[in-house]
Amino acid sequence: MNTLKKTLSLAAAMAVFMLSACGGGGSGGSNNQGSNAVGWNATPEWTPHGAGTSGGSGNSSLPATGDNTVEVRVDNSMGSINMLKASIKVCVPGTQSPQGTQSTPGTQTPPQCVTVDNLLVDTGSTGVRIAARAIPTLAPLLLTQVGAVDDTSGSAPIVECMPFASGYTWGSVKRADITIGSKTASNLPIQIYADGAYPTPDDCSNYGADIGAGALAGVNGILGIDNFASDSADAVTTAIPGNYYYCPSQNSCTSTRMLAGKEVRNPIVAFAADNNGAIIRLPAVPAGGQTSVTGQLVFGIGTQQNNVMPTTTTVLAVDKYGNFTTQYQGRAFTRSAIDSGTNSYAFADDTIPATADDWYIPAAPLNLSATLESTNGAGKPVNMPFTVADPRALRSAGYNALSNAGSYFAYHKGGMFLWGLPFFYGRDVYTAIGNVKIGNQSGPFVAF
Repeated sequence: MNTLKKTLSLAAAMAVFMLSACGGGGSGGSNNQGSNAVGWNATPEWTPHGAGTSGGSGNSSLPATGDNTVEVRVDNSMGSINMLKASIKVCVPGTQSPQGTQSTPGTQTPPQCVTVDNLLVDTGSTGVRIAARAIPTLAPLLLTQVGAVDDTSGSAPIVECMPFASGYTWGSVKRADITIGSKTASNLPIQIYADGAYPTPDDCSNYGADIGAGALAGVNGILGIDNFASDSADAVTTAIPGNYYYCPSQNSCTSTRMLAGKEVRNPIVAFAADNNGAIIRLPAVPAGGQTSVTGQLVFGIGTQQNNVMPTTTTVLAVDKYGNFTTQYQGRAFTRSAIDSGTNSYAFADDTIPATADDWYIPAAPLNLSATLESTNGAGKPVNMPFTVADPRALRSAGYNALSNAGSYFAYHKGGMFLWGLPFFYGRDVYTAIGNVKIGNQSGPFVAF
């Protein structure tokens, strides 16, 4: 994606956090379930519904669990509102020992696996990214990724800068076994950011705030599960400044092309099954907000009875960067995304009052609407109503799940509209990976 230079802003412990990736773009590649055709004669096991009155816990009944589901949650643990989190287990490749073993009196073998909580679930980026501080003893044990295309030695460590709408992550590319629920992605390239192994190049720091610098201490990493298998299709053919590097010494890092298979990868495509996409299911949230919400992340689309996509679902084809078009007040935002890693409806509207840190604060709730359409012109455009209200009083009162939070997206006024986590409440949101075939729909697409 094109570069964004949006500084992460914090005020009163509430950050506008926009985590749509803005780097080289997704791979658009297929996976080993791409030929699976899905019939449309089944219905979902759960229809999202309201979870009660304002202030409730949000723990409404969920569909039956299975080996392809994992709990996700919004609460107060990640430093801002509307931050959807999950837990994963990270292991040295080929090991599954959950604890260190005592070798001799007074010594402890470092653990081969660590459970990492508070990973932000992000449909706007590709791959697992973990803050080094979250796995201090495990990080040095993970295998180093080498073999950048332009590295003639073939042995220099690979390091990545990944730009997001709120800043960037910088750190080493390692390999690990990643387990999410009962699903494991083995020997997966991931990013360990803010590890201090190599100085941040100017081409990276120019993207704005360092997400790993500690402004949001509650975020231990990012679980990127967007429409693509690897995180930079552009880097396969071009050495992009501010993206991938090989580093033969601590103070020498050079931009490089990459093999797609060595880039940071979407963990879903590495699962043995249920690997063609994912669904996020969250209950509806009333206008007055809720203290917390519990939902499900479901792996696979049309691969089991609990992940069949109904015929009534709205499908939006996305381009090679995961974008579609939003028409809002006479403007076309061609770089739009449905992004669970953004905690608001993020767009530019100069007529709505906003705080210095970019939260919209209208005097009364605004009932707005926009039109969503596939960038390639396929399918029927859909009118999408949404509401924006002042979130400050509700946040101060302890409500963390807000369905009507909006923020002013100052950069790229004419280009990007992020349908953040408020869009997900009360919906099943589907993200199909690569050129999979699901029923009569070809990926990549988003659907709801």
